[in-house]
Amino acid sequence: MRNLYNTLALCILSVTAAWAQTGSLKGTVNTADGHAAVHVSISLKGTRMGAVSNAEGAYQIDKITPGNYVVKVTLVGLQAVEKDIEIKDGQQTVADFVLDESAQQLQEVVVTGGNSFKTDQTSPSLRLATPILEAPQNIQVIGRRVLADQQIFDMLEGVTRNVSGATKVEHWDNYARINMRGSQVGAFRNGMNVQMPWGPLAEDMSMVDRIEFVKGPAGFMLANGNPSGFYNVVTKKPTGQTRGEVGITLGSFDTYRTTLDLDGKLSKDGKLLYRVNLMGQLKGSHRDFDFNNRYSIVPVLKYLIDDKSSITLEYTHQFSQMNAIGSNYAYSKKGYGDLPKSFSTSEANLAPTNNHDRSMLAIFEHKLNENWRMTAQASYFHYTQVGASLWPSGFVTGRTDSLQRAINNWDILGLSKTGQIFVNGQINTGAVAHRILGGLDMSSKEFFHDWSQWKLYGVPLDIYNPIHGLTPAPTFDRSKNIRERTVRYTNGYTALYAQDELGFWENKLRLTLAARYTKLKVSNPYDGSYSKGKFTPRAGLSYTINPSTTAYLLYDQSFNENFGTDWQGKSFDPQTGSNMEFGLKRGWLNDSWSSTLTFYQINKDNVLVADLEHPNGAASFFSKQGGQHKIKGIEWDIRGQIFRGLDVMINYAYTDAKITKHSNEAAIGQQVEGSSKHVQNTWLSYTIASGAAQGFGISMGYQYQAGRSPWFVSEGTQDNLPNYFRIDGGVTYKKDKFSVNLLVNNILNKYLYSGGIYTYGGGFYYWQTEPGTNFRLSVGYKF
Repeated sequence: MRNLYNTLALCILSVTAAWAQTGSLKGTVNTADGHAAVHVSISLKGTRMGAVSNAEGAYQIDKITPGNYVVKVTLVGLQAVEKDIEIKDGQQTVADFVLDESAQQLQEVVVTGGNSFKTDQTSPSLRLATPILEAPQNIQVIGRRVLADQQIFDMLEGVTRNVSGATKVEHWDNYARINMRGSQVGAFRNGMNVQMPWGPLAEDMSMVDRIEFVKGPAGFMLANGNPSGFYNVVTKKPTGQTRGEVGITLGSFDTYRTTLDLDGKLSKDGKLLYRVNLMGQLKGSHRDFDFNNRYSIVPVLKYLIDDKSSITLEYTHQFSQMNAIGSNYAYSKKGYGDLPKSFSTSEANLAPTNNHDRSMLAIFEHKLNENWRMTAQASYFHYTQVGASLWPSGFVTGRTDSLQRAINNWDILGLSKTGQIFVNGQINTGAVAHRILGGLDMSSKEFFHDWSQWKLYGVPLDIYNPIHGLTPAPTFDRSKNIRERTVRYTNGYTALYAQDELGFWENKLRLTLAARYTKLKVSNPYDGSYSKGKFTPRAGLSYTINPSTTAYLLYDQSFNENFGTDWQGKSFDPQTGSNMEFGLKRGWLNDSWSSTLTFYQINKDNVLVADLEHPNGAASFFSKQGGQHKIKGIEWDIRGQIFRGLDVMINYAYTDAKITKHSNEAAIGQQVEGSSKHVQNTWLSYTIASGAAQGFGISMGYQYQAGRSPWFVSEGTQDNLPNYFRIDGGVTYKKDKFSVNLLVNNILNKYLYSGGIYTYGGGFYYWQTEPGTNFRLSVGYKF
């Protein structure tokens, strides 16, 4: 028996020693003029191992079996650079590269012909050190190239067309409400939860580097949210390269827009970096009396303390001036689409609604050693809105043409503080590699919301023959501070989380085990004060079938606070959610384009429903917990460069979102509000890479939705919206530092809208129209 034990021990030690025989490769990639080459791919030919250069041009590949290799440095649009190396056991090999191109030429390649529809890595603010191909989750990244190609101004526009199953519901002109997988997704900025009941202001794309959509719950970012997922807006940071870009856009509806992006160094030693993004916009609308004028100022400073530490300070000030909230709706007793696209309940003399979104962000990054990094960041948001909301009291009794308008003040003060400290690292225990993430996450939010001064607005309006200019502008009493004239809501959480990704068989099989404990604190005069905690586990399995193909399984949980009280004044338990999914990811043609196929099922329990046994007045009921939603779906995403010059973004999602438990039996089996059964988007962009027409390009795409449920469904109503189909396209020309982009939206001039059914005030349909055929012409210059 002892001999058997000795033999087994010797075998285990031998195998462990064999697994432990690895080396590593590190180095930097620079341009011909000495600048860091950012987001360049470095790979070992004939293997699946690789890395992407960071903001300093540095890269590192670990756990390489000793032997001779060829290192390949590639960026689509450039000639690949190769170098022979030897990896030795327990040693670190250094291989530096210098590209033939200058920093400016490299940037031009990325903008004009580079493959920026596809991204291999998430941003550091998403905390994951795992490449997207290996992550056991569906993560889709929208880069600057796509945003520029589609001339997207802000999060309220066509961002969602680039992600399977994501749809925009409602258009408030100040904040984005995006649905995916059967519920609203959370809003993040630079890895921090910025979601408020109303606000903050939707990000302008002039300040945005990329947008990351994470499908399903993700405890490493947030557990107390809907299980559908979240999107993370990553703002532009200093790169260390001295460059700038100016853009001017003219368009339909008296649109005038100017942007300026400055990036560079403030000190000769290159340690103090800066970036400034400025934007100014005057923009009318296809609706009468409607407008949205904006400006943003976003300066960023980054100080490189040494080769291990840095600190970044970012200030954001966004301002938006628009028509009264709600004035962009049309109303009818007869049905959707009953009025022209230009219809409005507003008046020319109505005072504008002003929004200010101010925030501060501080990030401290420290490299503890070659394998461990710590990040600490904190933010403060100050959001204000001063204006009015238009919403009718209903149609005159017995009439289908006479709408009685009503108006109230709509003033908001939102304050948000967030702090995070987390560490990323990697260690080996024998033959097992570990990618470890852990940290502390805290948030505290205050919210003041005053819409108490309600009044009828003018005489009834004939919706089929509206006569404007007869109604005097209303006035509101704002002599008291908003803190004195409304109630205070607070919402906060403290969370601890830990995640370990265990890699087996040279990291071919990866097992993710994670957990998060979150404690919520909620307080307001209506719901009372309560504090509740919940533990949410997370488990994932990812397997590399070959260097370009990965399959994964994921189980994750989330929870969401249920606001309000029941008929006895008791607060509700949180709404809970679970997600199970299976996915296949693959890179094609040397990873120049990728595909993701996902199957998932989400269960949402403890959804609030009407308490039919306890009326709350003549027109409504109290709520009670116990409802349930079940969402099953398939998602398919393709993005990247199919062949030289042709970039594509194609996606499709089938979402079967059903109500499975409800107090009203008639609602069981109905489609969950705000969901769309079928969503399919395509965007193609082709640029001529050589010859006399070099630099000319054409873009074309469409959006299609079928089986659309209104985002708000009153009890007992389920009148779905019609199918949605829109085609957009444009032409571009880029030469050296100069670019022109002419884009035409809604080429077929379709009558497009979203809306719902409102059962109060006698009941009526309400919807918001999109503009008909319209254009944007942008001119840009880099320097």
